[in-house]
Amino acid sequence: MTNRTDLALERAAGFSGQSGIHLHTRGHAFRTTEIVIDSDEDGRVIGRGKGRYLTLELTRLTHTAPLLEEQVTELADELRGFLPEGAVLVAGLGNADITPDALGPQTAAHILATRHLRRELAENDPDTSFLRGLRPVSVLANGVLGQSGIETAELISALRTTVAPACVIAVDALACSELSRLGTTVQISDAGIAPGSGVQNRRAELSARTLGIPVIAVGVPTVVDLHTAAAKAGGDLRALPNLMVTPRDIDKLLSHAVRLLACALNLALHPQLTLADAEAL
Repeated sequence: MTNRTDLALERAAGFSGQSGIHLHTRGHAFRTTEIVIDSDEDGRVIGRGKGRYLTLELTRLTHTAPLLEEQVTELADELRGFLPEGAVLVAGLGNADITPDALGPQTAAHILATRHLRRELAENDPDTSFLRGLRPVSVLANGVLGQSGIETAELISALRTTVAPACVIAVDALACSELSRLGTTVQISDAGIAPGSGVQNRRAELSARTLGIPVIAVGVPTVVDLHTAAAKAGGDLRALPNLMVTPRDIDKLLSHAVRLLACALNLALHPQLTLADAEAL
């Protein structure tokens, strides 16, 4: 049975190691596992392409301070290591009307958009110098193909000339195979993303190969394949429908994940901000 998951860490479970794939762990607030794949050929054994994959794991996501501050700070530091200099386009992928798929749009709603500030603020106004010093950031959340009739990859490609981002950050809900990782794990990758691949509804790929600029994929698992989870628990698959399932407290998990990602992304994009600034957005 295929292990249906978007997490490189789960794909690499039980992997004995080979040349071209490097894995090590670190972290303080999170248990962070970094997997670096030197080439597409090397990554075939775990079904992943060339790139760097970070998996940050917690027992649970929480709003409790100071734990939240530690988590946001550490996640922001990890994200900052993926970012080139220059303008950034943040794309919130998914359907805001379906809770398990709303991570991208809800996170995008809390990202500080700053691209317009340099045009709109007077250069000689000293009170706006802080705002004009922020990185140019644009935000996009256009919904899914069934709502707009437009692939997100098509829209980003069309915006490249106007927005001219140095990279794209694509935020999306993910699928996992371990129940314990639902709503408790963050994955960051510079290998891009194919939205919907974890639930077998693959859309146009967002990657450096397709867009010509780096694509940093950020996500949290919100669904698990029922057959995959049952097989891991030793269940009888013949009695089960093939469904994607989500926790009954998905609203709370989503709220925590959105707050964590949005705060960390804002701090990574704009180091001048404080955590209090990020939480106010």
